[in-house]
Amino acid sequence: MNSRRTKFRKPQHKRPVTEKSAEEIIRELKEGAPVSDYREQSLRIHGLICAKCGREFEYKDRHLLTVHHKDGNYRNNPPDGSNWENLCVYCHDDEHGRGLLGDYLKGKKG
Repeated sequence: MNSRRTKFRKPQHKRPVTEKSAEEIIRELKEGAPVSDYREQSLRIHGLICAKCGREFEYKDRHLLTVHHKDGNYRNNPPDGSNWENLCVYCHDDEHGRGLLGDYLKGKKG
């Protein structure tokens, strides 16, 4: 039996500090991490609905919604909510994963 093994290395991608995976967001919520003011403001302005998949949430499940900054700048928080969209944790993870996948497929190094 041939004992040679092909080693596959996982691509090394550096995520900007602003990106969090769905697991990180859920863990922080469970740990009771402080919720910023803009999150509650975005939920009030845009409602308890995911802007991507359209899933509607009840108040008790609002922890499954995150605020996505459209321009990627988490410090850009206009009071009218124009830079925010509420995304469920799955769509938010998918949104940030698309850039990584695109870079990987284009052969960009991070």
